[in-house]
Amino acid sequence: MKLKDTFVTYDSGVEHIMVATEGFLGMVRSNKTAAFIIEALKEPTTPEKIAKTMAEKYDAPREVIERDVERVLERLRAIGAIEE
Repeated sequence: MKLKDTFVTYDSGVEHIMVATEGFLGMVRSNKTAAFIIEALKEPTTPEKIAKTMAEKYDAPREVIERDVERVLERLRAIGAIEE
């Protein structure tokens, strides 16, 4: 899976923003967890790889990380932001 090329991201250092250039009308503001996942999706990956990378970087239970990854992916799928 990968973030569609029609979605552009910007990280101001204060907030992470994602905007669609076609299809979805709107802007997505992300917290740090969602921003990490969105940035990981710029290259082909899997939910398992994203969760593994997050677990290596953050001190959080693996179950929490996996649940967060799935929630963010569900929301991104809902707006058509992911190529499967």
